[in-house]
Parts: sequence; structure tokens; C-alpha cells
Amino acid sequence: MRIAPSQLLVLAVVAGLGVGCRAPAPSRMNPVVYFEIPVADMPRAVRFYSAVFGYTLEREVIDGYEMARFPRQDGAPGASGALAKGDVYKPSTSGPIVYFQVADIEETLRRAEEHGGRRLYPKTAVGGQFVAEIGDSEGNRIGLNADR
Repeated sequence: MRIAPSQLLVLAVVAGLGVGCRAPAPSRMNPVVYFEIPVADMPRAVRFYSAVFGYTLEREVIDGYEMARFPRQDGAPGASGALAKGDVYKPSTSGPIVYFQVADIEETLRRAEEHGGRRLYPKTAVGGQFVAEIGDSEGNRIGLNADR
């Protein structure tokens, strides 16, 4: 069985291991606190992420860049971030992959395809979890993670 580099990262995260380091982190918190997903067309991207993941995104302009922020809850596990549009943001399928926790990967894949996305990596069991990857409406590679 071939394991993609992105799956190795998921395995490391699921196992609680750091990637590229052996020393324990100073705290038991997750190291990533914020992410930005580049977009070319903000209204299209907001429609896609709202339809596929069910989030209400808050739009605003920060330092001259269009942003649509994902929900954030202080004290809750995981990280939050935003869709970001501007001259420094270039959608791509190569580079870091943001993984979204979802209840049902097959249903999320179906919604992604229904709203202009595409399957890039099929649902695959990895370390007691399931992963898949989609191409979003903007041309980014986005990961999905679920218990089933």
C-alpha cells in the first residue's frame, strides 16, 4: 500500500508525534493556531466552503486583504483560519495541506463535487482514522479527516 506524504503527516498528528522533532513541545497544545487558504474569487470560495462544510464565514478586510474567517471557539481543540484573497495569496495543489475534521467523508466528497470541487485522493483508512483530499473551487488541495 502506498502512503502519501500527507497521510504520514496525518499519522504523526493522530499519534501525537511532532513532525521532524523528537523533543516534546513545551506544552501539550497543538502547534498550529491559524491558517489561511488562498482564493482567487472570494464569493465563489465562500459559497463552496459554506456548502461543503456547513460553516458561516465572516467576511472582512484586514490590512488590505479580503478575508472570510472560519468559526473559532476559544478553548476548543484544533485551529481556525480564513480564506484569504490578495496579491500574496496564490491557490495551489502543491504546498501545505489543511485538513478539516468532518463527520462523514463520503458525504463531504459528494458535496464538494456537487459544488465545483473534485476528488484528488480517495477515502483511505490511516491509523484508525479515514482521510481523503479534494480540490476546492479555487484550485487548492484540501484534506478531510473523519472517524468513519
